[in-house]
Amino acid sequence: MTVTDFLHHWSLTENPFRGEEARSDAVFAKMGEPTGKAAADLGTFHSDFEKIMGDLRRPGSSVVFGEKGSGKTAIRLQIAKRVSEYNLANPGAKLLLVPYDDLNGVLDRLHERLGGKTPLESLQKLRLVDHIDAIIHSVVPRLTDALLDPDSIADGLDLGQGEGKPVKRLDADQRKDVLLLQAVYDRPDHAQFRTVHLRRRLRIAPPAGVLWGGIALAVMPLLLVAGLIYVNYFTLPDILPRKVADWTLAGAAILYAAFALKFAVWDRLKILRTGHRVRKQIRVIARGDVSYARALRQISPAVREAANLPLSDSDEPRYLMLERLKRVLRCFGFTGLMVIIDRVDEPTLISGDPDRMKAVIWPLLNNKFLQQEGLGVKMLLPMELRHAVFRESSAFFQEARLDKQSLIEHLAWTGAMLYDLCEARMAACAYAGASAPKLLDLFAEDVTRQDVVDALDRLHQPRDAFKLMYRCVSEHCAAVTRGQEDWRIPRHILNQVVKLETERVQGMFRGIRPG
Repeated sequence: MTVTDFLHHWSLTENPFRGEEARSDAVFAKMGEPTGKAAADLGTFHSDFEKIMGDLRRPGSSVVFGEKGSGKTAIRLQIAKRVSEYNLANPGAKLLLVPYDDLNGVLDRLHERLGGKTPLESLQKLRLVDHIDAIIHSVVPRLTDALLDPDSIADGLDLGQGEGKPVKRLDADQRKDVLLLQAVYDRPDHAQFRTVHLRRRLRIAPPAGVLWGGIALAVMPLLLVAGLIYVNYFTLPDILPRKVADWTLAGAAILYAAFALKFAVWDRLKILRTGHRVRKQIRVIARGDVSYARALRQISPAVREAANLPLSDSDEPRYLMLERLKRVLRCFGFTGLMVIIDRVDEPTLISGDPDRMKAVIWPLLNNKFLQQEGLGVKMLLPMELRHAVFRESSAFFQEARLDKQSLIEHLAWTGAMLYDLCEARMAACAYAGASAPKLLDLFAEDVTRQDVVDALDRLHQPRDAFKLMYRCVSEHCAAVTRGQEDWRIPRHILNQVVKLETERVQGMFRGIRPG
């Protein structure tokens, strides 16, 4: 018998237990769709999901620890869907979802900049401000795209359908905030040119020094030439002696040279030095000194003063930048941001190493950062970091205040929860109009519901529970012929598969075999 025959008999369009990774799991995607089947909507969420999610009207932070396969990525996708639904229902009080789950680019640039002998040596120099820079950098380019091209939101933000163009909803101070954010946090390619375009789109005049300095540099040589011609050909000795005229022109030329030296050399070197200091501090963006300097030159000196720029490793300028970003987003209906951190064990420079994961995540465990108004940080972390947390000192816990962060120490699943999850997946795979089978229907009559629950309880995680069910179906189909029409999995196959899968899971936890 083939697995297809088995599934067809039970009115299932596909194998409910084939998927193991939520991002590419077609069945999980179906479970998130409105099907009209009440059964498909039950058992799909972890019992702690509402605690992790919190109140979207007042986003808060959560710290979750879970084993591999415990459903952290599925929770991330469910959070994203819940936020999307909330935004549709509350267009004037939306949440901006900021995925912070692909750290490869951030960590690679940091390692390249710091030049540590080993990845761990570089990652141990990672700071909280580096994470804040990376989070702002993930939003600002999209915001800039949406302002420069309101009709295209392919990779930009949906700034809503407010009256007129998006820029018209910004007041003068907010326009300056947008321009400063773009000048510092835009993507590297063409950032300085986009600053000019954005300044014009925002209808902000260029800095007075740049404007009048450019005019003076262009006009003064013409005046000097005109004066020289006048002195040589039209000056009358009794009106203006030749010697006085010559000295006057010489003085004007000296003043022009001094002004040109200051404007074209000194001022540019000064702002280039500022760009160098910004580039030195923002280590997660691959931009050069000249790019920052040219962008900052488009901003008035009052806006780009030292207190507003990230010129040191102090976190205050970064928090000010976050506040600017939130103020701007409020104009477009976003009352808060939700940052989701996941897959921290997957980047190339980490490769599952607990010490490297610790170096990356520990700076984020800061109560001041996690308890900001209008910012919710959802941290879905591997179980290895939970063990590391409980080996820390009391000073660490005082700074992190995990008791205030909706802490989930272990994303655990009981056998009953996994049983409901498997049934929900079967309901999602049922033929349209057909009654979905129960999980117990797949087993022989001498197998009780409690037997299946106990079997699933020994696996602990959704991924391993799906592997158990997939293997039960495969083993049964391989043991009977199509003519036998034996559609129920006998007890001995269940017991045999449970034993093999339990040994596999134990071997994985001991590190002696792959998952």
